Amino acid sequence: MQSPLAKILLKIFANGFYRAHAGMLLFAAFVMFGMVEPSQLLGYHSTLMLAFIGNPLMMLVVFAVWLLYTFKCWHFVAGQVFALHQQFLFYSSSAYQKQKQFVAWFILQTAVAMPVLAYGLIAVGVGLKHGFYLGALAVLIYLVFIIAISAWFYMRLINQLIDGSSQSIVLKLTKSWKKPYFSLYIYHVFDKLKLKYVITKGISYLIITGVFLMFADVSHDLRVAGIALLAIAVAHSVLIFDERQFEETFLIFSRTLPYSRLQLFFSFLGVYFALLLPEAIWLFVRFLPLMAVGLLVFALSLILLFHSLLYRFGLNMERYMTWILGLFIVLFWVVMFRLIWGLLCVNLLAAYLVFYTQYYKNLPYVPPTED
Repeated sequence: MQSPLAKILLKIFANGFYRAHAGMLLFAAFVMFGMVEPSQLLGYHSTLMLAFIGNPLMMLVVFAVWLLYTFKCWHFVAGQVFALHQQFLFYSSSAYQKQKQFVAWFILQTAVAMPVLAYGLIAVGVGLKHGFYLGALAVLIYLVFIIAISAWFYMRLINQLIDGSSQSIVLKLTKSWKKPYFSLYIYHVFDKLKLKYVITKGISYLIITGVFLMFADVSHDLRVAGIALLAIAVAHSVLIFDERQFEETFLIFSRTLPYSRLQLFFSFLGVYFALLLPEAIWLFVRFLPLMAVGLLVFALSLILLFHSLLYRFGLNMERYMTWILGLFIVLFWVVMFRLIWGLLCVNLLAAYLVFYTQYYKNLPYVPPTED
């Protein structure tokens, strides 16, 4: 029987996770099952499961993909935990014993990881049937491990005390520095959102590694880099949402400052360039300078487009993520048709037009509804 805490967590996080990521999960299901002839579906997946259970290198690739999904879960839950309307969890959940908290978070992660768990457990059964006992055991241990470490991560996150009086080392070291307007959110990230930033960079690393391993035979194809950068832009969607929330919460006065909309648009370009510095370094290490610059601008154009959409739709995470994932599917196919440079121009133009027309329109914050 589920505890009251587990029921609350499932209602808040599991339901919200599947609503926010329905598009991504449907797309993944289409790639995994819809692109295979129905008559060959069973044999195809049996062969695939045996391939990664019996091959350590393939198993590592699959484990990396599952870890990427786990980081996505962390990304979502961490973002929701710190939302203003979820602050009661810091006090109500900490009233439970640590063991009961761990069990509740374990149940939650099991729920949100159900697509991975279902496929993994079926693979374990297939492996046992064909005598791959060590491989099946390794898969089972790994699945339990990522769920347990996720439960520990959530429990540690929720039990951190909120102390608004303490100042982080970042602000202490830079208190005498001049802080341009565009840098304010950067300081906020390294002061209050360090965990989200680290998780996002971890997801970026796994995306880069996974995409280039998956397409190792055509890794120099521009489309591979385009797909990786598109996925990286989506991975930054929560930080983009937080930037808009920070702007509406702490920088609402900025709309009275003598900045043109073009100046403000370029200030946001500076914000996201700073956030993408690790990815920018990777681009300049891997590609020729001119190509690296083009790909970096492509990534920034995607992020600026995602940012500008929030002026149109308001701070509604559920609606925002639905649009982000819908755009991901559309833009993925545009990249596949080698239209990346044209897409760069369209992204920048669309981002600026939406920003220009919507910036001075006041859209109230609309918290996601709970079922």
